[in-house]
Amino acid sequence: MAAALRRIAGEKRFMLSSIRAKLVAAPTALFIWQRGITTKLFVGGLSIYTTENGLSEAFSQYGQVVEAKIVMDRALDRSKGFGFVTYASEDEAQKALDEMNGKALNGRVIYVDYAKLKTNFGGGIPIARGPPEPTTSES
Repeated sequence: MAAALRRIAGEKRFMLSSIRAKLVAAPTALFIWQRGITTKLFVGGLSIYTTENGLSEAFSQYGQVVEAKIVMDRALDRSKGFGFVTYASEDEAQKALDEMNGKALNGRVIYVDYAKLKTNFGGGIPIARGPPEPTTSES
């Protein structure tokens, strides 16, 4: 534990007071995520009436919910119908996945799965480069 605290603080010598000050300034969820403790679940099929508090309450009966986030449509200012729930441990997340997958929440049947890593598809508008070059086969 002391070695981990030294690494986070970026100090060669262990100074409890300086580490405590730095940890207070860091967001708790970010600290836990960087240490690889949390597990994030994807929740699909949510009702537009489901709130982040309601989602957190529904999933908190299976373990400690670190964060519950519903993805919003900016244009319509309402839910897109899916969200994410972050648990403090993998065991709690697995229990929630087993229990909540296929259950009704606010009148809609939801499905739960492990969240996948966010991938970058290059973003923006693709650039037109013309037709592909013909390939020549050398024999």
